[in-house]
Amino acid sequence: MTSKFVSAAEMMSRALGAEEYPFVIINHPISSASKDELKIQASIALKEGVNLILRSKRNIISQVFL
Repeated sequence: MTSKFVSAAEMMSRALGAEEYPFVIINHPISSASKDELKIQASIALKEGVNLILRSKRNIISQVFL
């Protein structure tokens, strides 16, 4: 999601009972970003997304087995 919509996403996650729901944020707006800028943002977002998934997986494993 873009930085402009962070507060809306946080509000929605609270409303749905997932107050601490993690998400990846990219710069806003994307419509005026160059192709190269979008590639950089996408690369960073991908790495952050993978890290979120791996952290979540580790948390679930530690809650189940520890």
